[in-house]
Amino acid sequence: MKSGEKLFIELKGGIDLGKTEKSGQCFRWIPDGDGYLIPAFGMLVKVTESKGGIDLEIISSSKKKKDADDIVSIWSRYFDAALDYSKIRRMPDKKDGFLSAATESGEGIRIIYQEPFETLITFIISQRKSISAIKTSVERICETVGRKIPGTAVYDFPTPGELKNLSPDELSECGLGYRAPYIHETAERFAIGEFDSGYLNGLDDETLINTLMTLKGVGVKVANCTALFGFHRLDLFPIDVWIQRALDTYYDGSFPLEKYHPYNGIMQQYIFAYRGKL
Repeated sequence: MKSGEKLFIELKGGIDLGKTEKSGQCFRWIPDGDGYLIPAFGMLVKVTESKGGIDLEIISSSKKKKDADDIVSIWSRYFDAALDYSKIRRMPDKKDGFLSAATESGEGIRIIYQEPFETLITFIISQRKSISAIKTSVERICETVGRKIPGTAVYDFPTPGELKNLSPDELSECGLGYRAPYIHETAERFAIGEFDSGYLNGLDDETLINTLMTLKGVGVKVANCTALFGFHRLDLFPIDVWIQRALDTYYDGSFPLEKYHPYNGIMQQYIFAYRGKL
């Protein structure tokens, strides 16, 4: 497929790229005119909204040439194309005015199916940081490793092997603070094969969470976010201070997970995006 060629990907239930980017799940989308530049899977693409889905333009790729069907398959998975989010937005109990309002406000948010190692690293970084600070630290890491996507000024996310070759001091200079040794050790354990994304993907939700939590710096929230956004475990419900505030205010501290199985993670995203209304 030639650079500059555009492909259309249908997304059931639509998408709002801006809402999705601001929903706290992905940290490397770059605003660009009427859309976003997205570096992922060794590619840089530009994505814009189109009726019923997105238009996707390949800017560059470090991978061997792929045909259009391969590209569509990769990015359809990334944007969770097959799942009809309009049906999920109709799930809230009509008596639950808060969740109904949150899902209505969150129309267009989709769960992005990201590369697992990148997701894990970015959520280790995310602890006690604003979204803008997370983005800054992630880009500093990519720049320090220094591998650009061919023909662009955008850096690819490092592999475990590349990341482990950065010392804790070099990582600290990326604004990571106390997280630097956690990230160094995590990269090292992936690089030597002690952890493997393919193996982790085969675990059930509970085992996946418990296994991720054996990594230093990975607590319940980071493990759940990694599983939700990096392994697409859509029933998981990560809880941070904003989510807990909503639960305390509207649900006596505990969300009714049984009502929204198997899409509790999507409900969590609607609530998180609605946090400014709390």
